[in-house]
Amino acid sequence: MNQEQSQSWFTRAQNIIPGGVNSPVRAFNAVEGTPPFIVSAEGAHMIDEDGHRYIDLIGSWGPMIVGHAHPEVVEAIHQTAMTGTSFGAPTKAEVLFAEELCAAHPVLDMVRLCSSGTESTMHAIRLARGYTQRDVIVKIDGCYHGAHDAVLVEAGSGVATFAKPGSAGIPSAIAELTRTAPFNDLEVIKQHLETNEVAAVILEAVPGNMGCIVPQSAYLQGLSALCKEHGTLLIVDEVMTGFRLAKGGACERLQIDADLVTLGKIVGGGLPLAAFGGRREIMECLSPLGSVYQAGTLSGNPLAVAAGRATLNLLGDHVYTELEEKAVRIEEGILPLTERFPISFARVGSMFTLFFRDQAPQNFDQVKECDFALFGSFHRKMLEKGVYFPPSQYEAVFLSNALHEQDIQQIIDGVHEVIEALFAT
Repeated sequence: MNQEQSQSWFTRAQNIIPGGVNSPVRAFNAVEGTPPFIVSAEGAHMIDEDGHRYIDLIGSWGPMIVGHAHPEVVEAIHQTAMTGTSFGAPTKAEVLFAEELCAAHPVLDMVRLCSSGTESTMHAIRLARGYTQRDVIVKIDGCYHGAHDAVLVEAGSGVATFAKPGSAGIPSAIAELTRTAPFNDLEVIKQHLETNEVAAVILEAVPGNMGCIVPQSAYLQGLSALCKEHGTLLIVDEVMTGFRLAKGGACERLQIDADLVTLGKIVGGGLPLAAFGGRREIMECLSPLGSVYQAGTLSGNPLAVAAGRATLNLLGDHVYTELEEKAVRIEEGILPLTERFPISFARVGSMFTLFFRDQAPQNFDQVKECDFALFGSFHRKMLEKGVYFPPSQYEAVFLSNALHEQDIQQIIDGVHEVIEALFAT
């Protein structure tokens, strides 16, 4: 596979951008490859600097649910840009968008816009602390909530101890206000809530940053009940799952009684936009009504709002029906391989992961048992077959409704050929 142009651009990038990328996973370190530099994308396909065409299974890590460069989204951006790109002042479109978000999501009484998923979770955690007048939070091992200090942590030496900094530059005193617990495990959550005054538990209801993990049936409902018992807020991070698993996200699909939710990805239609919201009495603690401060110059900027509104307008019931059918078709095509080889498949809606482990993981510790080297080989060979899987075993696939039957068949055929070849050697 000739990657002369991409390699050249990557070399140039490494001289001027740390690691050559503006977000670490793009460097392809986890799969020991050279990242394709993308020139253009349309529908479910991307084209790189070397002219290679790929079926895109990341969709900009989730936002491109209706496909790249959808004409209605592009037209909305174009028409809005003609009237100005940012005002730093309120607009009618922001109000309409907020109304649409609240009407769609079962948890939202009120919503505040911001510009990234990291911001949305950071602000939601500050709001929870301000509302409860408590400092400690609990996060779930392997769930990713952006790159801010409170959540960029690792589990401590014991399951019920405080967390350790997950990056250089995070003060231990900040990390020690965070506790961690395994996904699908209520007992550790219970220990934390009984021994600490916890402001909030935050989690991805369906994790996408340790691969797609299926929540056990009683886990989410039990979590909500425990939080209510202890006066702790439940924050569901729907940056990935919001408007993907259903119009009302994971909270609708899995019937989660949350207090706050964070949204991103799809709500921006491919442009930088995110949101957080929830129960009215909590949201009214935000400035200028309350004492919890939050702000952002580009929050709710016209271009992102236009892209988000256009995308959400396209998400009728038929889109979710079609997406589910396409995901089932891929699952049914790949599952026979799991009976022959030590791999497993996990899916919720249009998110899935092919794990190089004989059984689908239930938590982060089990994900770490996967054969990462073999996944790297799989990824490189799938790229050669024109299928762009996420470049890490820790990342989930996000399907686009722009996939056609021939794309689906190419994915299935490619996975079969590559898996059989990998395990034949």
